[in-house]
Parts: sequence; C-alpha cells; structure tokens
Amino acid sequence: MKATRRLGTRGHPEESRAAILEAAVGEFAEHGIAGARTDAIARAAHVNKALLYYYFKDKDALYEAVLDLVFSGLRAQVTPVLDSDLPPRQKMLEYLGAYFDYIAANPRFPRVVQGEWVRSGAKGSAPMQRVARKYFRPIFEKLSEVLREGIRTGEFRAVNPMDFLPSVVAVIVFYFTTAPLMKALMKVDPLSEERIRERRAFVLEFITAALFVS
Repeated sequence: MKATRRLGTRGHPEESRAAILEAAVGEFAEHGIAGARTDAIARAAHVNKALLYYYFKDKDALYEAVLDLVFSGLRAQVTPVLDSDLPPRQKMLEYLGAYFDYIAANPRFPRVVQGEWVRSGAKGSAPMQRVARKYFRPIFEKLSEVLREGIRTGEFRAVNPMDFLPSVVAVIVFYFTTAPLMKALMKVDPLSEERIRERRAFVLEFITAALFVS
C-alpha cells in the first residue's frame, strides 16, 4: 500500500499551501467558519498545525484565503467570456456555461460561502464585503452591460439586472448547495456525470427562455 505523502515541512511551500486550502474548503463547507477546526484541516492536509499557522496566521486568515481561492477561480473562468467581442446572446450563453461548469467542478464551493452569508447578517462580514468589492461587483457590472446591450439590440427582454442576475446565481448555485439533501431524499446522485449534463442543459434552457427574445 502506497504511503500518503506528508507535507510537514516548509520544503514544499506551494504544495503544502495548496493542500491546506483544499482541506480547508472541505472543513468550511461541512462546518462553516465557526465550527471548522484547524487541527482537522491540518490532518486532512497531512501537515502539522505549526506549518498551517506558518502560512495562515489564524482561522480567519485561512477562511479569507479560501474565499480568494473560490472567487479568483470563478473570475478567471468567466472574465475572458465577458471581455470577448461575442454578441450579447452568444456571450450570455458562454457565460452561463462557464459559470455552471466552474461550480459543477467545485461543488463544495457554494456551501463554503453560503454559511458565511447567513452568519454575517444583512450587512455582511468584513471578508464578504471585501469579496463583494473585489469579485462580485466587477462581474456584476460586466454582466449588466451585456444585458443592456442585448436589450438595445432587441435580443433580450427588458429585464432589470438587479432582479435577473441574482436569479441566475440562484438557479445555478442552489442545486449544488442542496445536493446532499437531494441525494438523501431522492436516492439518486445529483452530482453524477449524467445528472450534471442534464442539469446544465436545463439551466441554459431555463435562463435563456426567460431572457431571449425568440
């Protein structure tokens, strides 16, 4: 049996940091920031706690790093689409597909964020306010411009971005946040390749039916 490699020293900084972040995603998704335990994260990452605290001074700093991991990845996935010269209809389709594929490839990410939104209340915690400024707002502004352009050209219905875009997020993300419950209740795997293909097709058809002028 092959032994698990232990990254317990500072000799592999990139690997160690990546392993800690990956383990932290699982712990925060399962328990939220309040219930997450750094010793559990260290064990899952196969590092000692001293090394964890070498890279991240405390649990809050680790959580912020996880948020950056989640949203920088999303930004990298969708920004090239939003910055492209595609016409509005095609750009929206490409964006929806890229967004869905990113969440489907990282189904724990929504649960990492959802708990913090609930815990932090209406104003949002300082980490969430920072995430909103750094990641959400630029994407929202680019998407709003896509909508406005599509409305101007007659490709889209006259929707309000403040109503439409949160609905897009909900349709894509809610499926993955409730996947464990669906699996327990329906006795099917909502994250199987077949179900993900079906859900992706449904999401694109559902959102574009609400937006596109036929």
